[in-house]
Amino acid sequence: MKKEDLKGLSADEIRTEIGAEQDRLLKLKFAHAVSPIENPMRIRESRKRIARLNTELTVKSRQA
Repeated sequence: MKKEDLKGLSADEIRTEIGAEQDRLLKLKFAHAVSPIENPMRIRESRKRIARLNTELTVKSRQA
C-alpha cells in the first residue's frame, strides 16, 4: 500500500488493517519456525507495513 492509500483510510479501517497484518505476521513466524519459508523477506515487509499503519494511525489521532 502506498502512503497516499493509507492517508485515505479512516482510523477504524487502519486498526482493522493492523490487526489483520499482525495475524499474518504471526502465521509467517510460526511457519518459518517449523520449516523455512520460501521468501523470509515477507516477515520484514509485514513488520514494516505494521509500522507504517501505526505511524499513520498516530498522525490521525493527533489531528483529531
